[in-house]
Amino acid sequence: MAVPLALAAPETAHIAVQSAATTGLTSGRLVGSTAAVVALIGMIIGGLALARPADRRGIGNRRSRAVTALVAGLIGLSMGVVNLAVADGGPGTGNGVVAGAMALAFGLIGTVLGGLALTRARRIG
Repeated sequence: MAVPLALAAPETAHIAVQSAATTGLTSGRLVGSTAAVVALIGMIIGGLALARPADRRGIGNRRSRAVTALVAGLIGLSMGVVNLAVADGGPGTGNGVVAGAMALAFGLIGTVLGGLALTRARRIG
């Protein structure tokens, strides 16, 4: 019976050290959170570009919002992919995996919304 306990002790110690080291804001979490915020901004601007019609000044406002959403979505998407690629652990390890996955999803949605709004702005103008 002593053998299973001897094998379980290093794993328990590793989990305790790993969870103690991940309290607070790590660099991975900061990068992942920044990527998620940038992608979320792109998603919001893309939704606004699709929802609001062109104003009195023409379609330039819609086109600039669409391009902004497209760029912000692509930046957030690429930052999320890089963050997930360099992460060496799963959720809860301090590598920003959850925020990187959110950035990946938000960036993809923002890119699609920006592309649709840009297509609509070109078709109208």
